[in-house]
Amino acid sequence: MVSLGLEFSYSALSNAAGIAGNLFAFVLFVSPLPVFRRIIRNKSTEQFSGLPYIYALINCLICMWYGLPLVSPGIILVATVNSIGAIFQLTYIIIFVIYAERGKRMKMLGLLATVFGLFALIVIISLICLEPPMRQLFVGYLSVASLICMFASPLFIINLVIRTKSVEFMPFYLSLSTFLMSLSFFGYGMLKHDAFIFVPNGIGCVLGAIQLLLYAYYNRTRGGDARQPLLG
Repeated sequence: MVSLGLEFSYSALSNAAGIAGNLFAFVLFVSPLPVFRRIIRNKSTEQFSGLPYIYALINCLICMWYGLPLVSPGIILVATVNSIGAIFQLTYIIIFVIYAERGKRMKMLGLLATVFGLFALIVIISLICLEPPMRQLFVGYLSVASLICMFASPLFIINLVIRTKSVEFMPFYLSLSTFLMSLSFFGYGMLKHDAFIFVPNGIGCVLGAIQLLLYAYYNRTRGGDARQPLLG
């Protein structure tokens, strides 16, 4: 009875961490909405780049595939959060394509086709060429590489903040959500004993904490005057 109780508590704790990660990730997924409201209002993509949404889409697709039972049984919350993320990113890309000038539109459509082609190739290799243990390793390493690249992107913002001594281009709530999401999935990965989840999210925790510390430091030195930029 004691072991059953501990197992239930362990399962409940891991599920709670995964659900929290899903909620914090949702905040990240909706953060570009101000950008796309502006694009729709002005009927132009202006100087905005569509590349971040392409990168985010391939990341969500790979991580969603990793979380599905066909690849990794028992971590369905990884699949749910990334399936929702893929829908958001695809929606953003479609809006971008609609309002982009011809050159940008063709480039984005080409990149989108490349993303789906690459994802289809990953799925085919996983199902046809690899048995379950190797399948999980193959997709797991791809997901780690994808997540680390995504978490490394704030390094450019961190460098900009240090160089300009301003947090204008590093929104607080976006940094906080990134940190909390990474922390939640780090805990989820640890509880599931899955290094493909806790390693990249551990890196995300460190980078998120650095952003929050920089925000606190430069916001204090500027007397609390930190403008909140348009998210993009």
